[in-house]
Amino acid sequence: MKTIDDLLRQGVAGKRVFVRADLNVPQDGTTITDDGRIRAVLPTVKALADAGAKVVVASHLGRPKGAPDPAYTLRFAASRLGELLGAPVSFADDTIGSAAHHAVEGLADGQVAVLENLRFNPGETAKDDAERAEFAARLAALADVYVGDGFGAVHRKHASVYDLPGLLPSYAGYLITTEVGVLTRLTDDVKRPYVVVLGGAKVSDKLGVIDNLLKKADRILIGGGMAYTFLAAQGKEVGISLLQEDQKEQCAAYLREAAERGVEFLLPVDVLVSAEFPDLKTKAPANPTTVSADAIPADQEGLDIGPETRRLYAGKLADAATVFWNGPMGVFEHPDYAEGTKAVAQALADSPAFSVVGGGDSAAAVRSLGFDEKAFGHISTGGGASLEYLEGAALPGLESLED
Repeated sequence: MKTIDDLLRQGVAGKRVFVRADLNVPQDGTTITDDGRIRAVLPTVKALADAGAKVVVASHLGRPKGAPDPAYTLRFAASRLGELLGAPVSFADDTIGSAAHHAVEGLADGQVAVLENLRFNPGETAKDDAERAEFAARLAALADVYVGDGFGAVHRKHASVYDLPGLLPSYAGYLITTEVGVLTRLTDDVKRPYVVVLGGAKVSDKLGVIDNLLKKADRILIGGGMAYTFLAAQGKEVGISLLQEDQKEQCAAYLREAAERGVEFLLPVDVLVSAEFPDLKTKAPANPTTVSADAIPADQEGLDIGPETRRLYAGKLADAATVFWNGPMGVFEHPDYAEGTKAVAQALADSPAFSVVGGGDSAAAVRSLGFDEKAFGHISTGGGASLEYLEGAALPGLESLED
């Protein structure tokens, strides 16, 4: 795959460079609550602007229904990008219409414009190849060169990710090359012990990665809502905890396979439970109870791993050489259920291992809990993309850049 360094060597002064970024940041009204993904694309945007390119940044945000929705505007992300660049960034309030063309035509060399949310146009996510291709062709009219740097979207067969690179000279940006390099270290020539920590709500979201990593990891530590389906597969009472009944048999099969392969597969030994889900807005005290993982009351739900599990998991991470972590250990957004996630993050921060925090809620948790990002080997911008890469799945956005 050709990279942005190859492009810069050729010279980009005066060229319109379309950068497919991932500015899909969490917002509370007009406030961006985590700008990590905006900061992640800065090296690519700045390098192109400094080299005299006319930089056209495009992204999605959220899941609008193929039509403009003010709740998902990129206007605030564009403003934050300008603050981080220390230079004005113009904003077009459409994607392929007159505003987009006006914004691009108004760029001087070294200037940056951001287009409105790509998903405001149904062609971006269309299942119909022709509809998607038509939208990609109209995007291509805005640029001379394409740079793919939205790693969080490369697992999507969307117009700006999959179709557009085939219409313009295409290159991988710094973020994508970094992400692929990091994930390669988790799949090829891995330094051992290799420990995988998986959390999050649903075990069904992690089936592919568990299936693949059982063949590669030395230890797998399970937390979050997905842990209760595994516990139920062992015949334990999980009360009203999150449970995917249809996945119990598969979870039992994974436990058997882990034993056969000699992979340590650890589940929580104690959990924090409550009869009610916590209020995440007011953060009112929840007063949870700690119980053994085989003694969850029938009218209670597990919401975090307990203190004994925290100590157990920290010990299993202490001697690791490589760690991949995806998914929080509990409802970390509430302080009463954040300690499990905090304990895993602290164990990784204290460890000399090459640690990868696999995007999504894990990355948000690390930042919201106050950890220094430099304490980790890498914090990915793409939770779903990272998981699919580790599953061994083909990622459309990477395939298009390789072509």
